[in-house]
Amino acid sequence: MSSNFDKSTIPDLAGRVILVTGGMNNLLSIPFIQLLTHYTGTGGIGVEIVVELAKHNPAHIVFTGRNATSARTTISRAQALSPSATITFVPCDLASLTSVNAAADKIIATCPRLDVFFANAGIMATPPGLSEDGYEVQFATNHVGHALLTRRLLPLLEKTAGVPGADVRVIITSSTAWYGGVMEFAPLKTTKNTAVAMGRWQRYFDSKLANVLYARELAKRYPKLLCFSVTPGVVGTSLVSDLGLFDRVFVYVSQLGRIKTPEQGSYNHLWALSVPRKSIKAGAFYEPVGKLSTYENASSKDPEMPGKLWEWTEKELEKWLK
Repeated sequence: MSSNFDKSTIPDLAGRVILVTGGMNNLLSIPFIQLLTHYTGTGGIGVEIVVELAKHNPAHIVFTGRNATSARTTISRAQALSPSATITFVPCDLASLTSVNAAADKIIATCPRLDVFFANAGIMATPPGLSEDGYEVQFATNHVGHALLTRRLLPLLEKTAGVPGADVRVIITSSTAWYGGVMEFAPLKTTKNTAVAMGRWQRYFDSKLANVLYARELAKRYPKLLCFSVTPGVVGTSLVSDLGLFDRVFVYVSQLGRIKTPEQGSYNHLWALSVPRKSIKAGAFYEPVGKLSTYENASSKDPEMPGKLWEWTEKELEKWLK
């Protein structure tokens, strides 16, 4: 597949409702042993997805994030190009299950249907820490928060899938960083602050592996929904400048000549929405643009691992799903 994407292939989205987490921030991929993915600030691919899809006549675009000021900027930019577009911002901090639950309530109350869910937001290579719910903070944000939002929205997604002609897709943003991930459950309620010098990256690898495994199991358990995972590739945005000196140098030197613009970084996601349903392998992972990855690591080779992650996650979310 080409690294480019033909936007003319995006279908008419009339009647369809689309949800994007992180409509204000997104990704940069960088190689460290394996390629990584980095979530960025305002102007990332989440914004590009919202702005581009607003041009194609959707019934409603909903996006989430933590910064209402940045959200207004996204809406203004989209509506300047597509004045009739209906776009709603829902506050959501994925590191807080209370916030995620409230966001789910708002989305369910706002949307009579949900056709496409881009589980897209996240964080990368943060210092060791715990979320307010007691999980390693990158795993909490990149997996647990999205898992709760997904589970809360599953009845709406399935209801929509039952509508004649519907094409419901759940598209989870991961990264080739997952190639270096390890799925171990015992440390997930610790900071996982090992003596390893690049431990912050390993924690990120692990969270991105969880995204891929969860997409696989979601596809298995909910076959009426087309569920799969994607990476945007190497995308540079403003948050790189907020990294420490070592990481900034590491990013720019390792990716010299390879970093895409945020618009280019949105292409794999736009492809994932646009390509005919029969062209997608449910539960698979796709590199830009539309390239099916066959890579497996020690954790992903275990056929029971996606189910184990699902069951662990269900137990952790039990009180939120009653």
